[in-house]
Amino acid sequence: MGLGMLMLCAAPAHAERLKDLVQIQGVRDNPLIGYGLVVGLDGTGDQTMQTPFTTQTLTNMLANLGISLNSTGSGGSSSSNMQLKNVAAVMVTATLPPFARPGEAIDVTVSSLGNAKSLRGGTLLLTPLKGADGQVYGLAQGNVAIGGAGASANGSKVQVNQLAAGRITGGAIIERSVPTQVSQAGTMQMELNEMDYDTTQRIVAAVNNAFGSGTATPLDGRTIQLRAPTDPASQVAFMAQLQNIEVRPAQAAAKVILNARTGSIVMNQMVTLQSCAVAHGNLSVIVNTTTAVSQPNAFSNGSTVAVPQSQIQLKQDNGALKLVTAGANLAEVVKALNTLGATPADLMSILQAMKAAGALRADLEII
Repeated sequence: MGLGMLMLCAAPAHAERLKDLVQIQGVRDNPLIGYGLVVGLDGTGDQTMQTPFTTQTLTNMLANLGISLNSTGSGGSSSSNMQLKNVAAVMVTATLPPFARPGEAIDVTVSSLGNAKSLRGGTLLLTPLKGADGQVYGLAQGNVAIGGAGASANGSKVQVNQLAAGRITGGAIIERSVPTQVSQAGTMQMELNEMDYDTTQRIVAAVNNAFGSGTATPLDGRTIQLRAPTDPASQVAFMAQLQNIEVRPAQAAAKVILNARTGSIVMNQMVTLQSCAVAHGNLSVIVNTTTAVSQPNAFSNGSTVAVPQSQIQLKQDNGALKLVTAGANLAEVVKALNTLGATPADLMSILQAMKAAGALRADLEII
């Protein structure tokens, strides 16, 4: 009934700090990834027969620690057949922030790679974290914190949240820093989070008004070049003042976002409607399945079987032609669409048809 999710944002745009609108080129995060083992689990680790890489990793780790496992144990069984219930293979991910220095601690996320039931109570062993260039930038280790809980017995299972992924606060130590080049020959560049020529021009005017003419120069609809001090201390003071400049961004383009997975529909305040007529009928398919028992005659050597019988009904509701009046603002658009009495799933089809007919003045984006 009506729009599944509609945000009414009809208030005029207000001034925003520059730090919320732009990013400084070169100041960025860097993703890190590693592969390791979590030990100390209470019988909830990987089933090593189905995840042989867990056993292989443990064998390699023990070999590096000076413990050699023979190809066959004292009982004649291969080391690859070890049944380890308290070990799980995991992927470890982290984000290396800009200007991070060796010795600083960052948070890491630990996610099960095999079929472990839970990582609760486990300890991540020393895991190298590598960047996209293959270099080691950090070392992770520590106790995994899990935000979920679960229990199972006699075939029944109860679980709250996710047990196969957790987090270690301050679980990695940075071993290598990434050089961050902010200024080159006394210039730096800003990039808008969203490309807009009007907003770019407003930012240039605000910066030049605060620091003097020629401080900011637009390069395109998204990039602005700044004339900045060469001294690092002066650069910090310059950036601190720059980020706190308030700019009123230009109004966004009219857009309708359709979420096909959840049925949510979100419009911004720039969406308008032209008068149009809409007819939309619901189509439903009903399948009824009943089970009949087929009983053979006496002495026929037959067997009693259950025979499913299905009945399929196709029903289409009549869709009367309804007039949708033009709407110049978001409230009027919502009121006009709600008069159709359609579900969010139907509204998705209607909005796409309106766009094709030229009655919807907005861009449609399906996510």
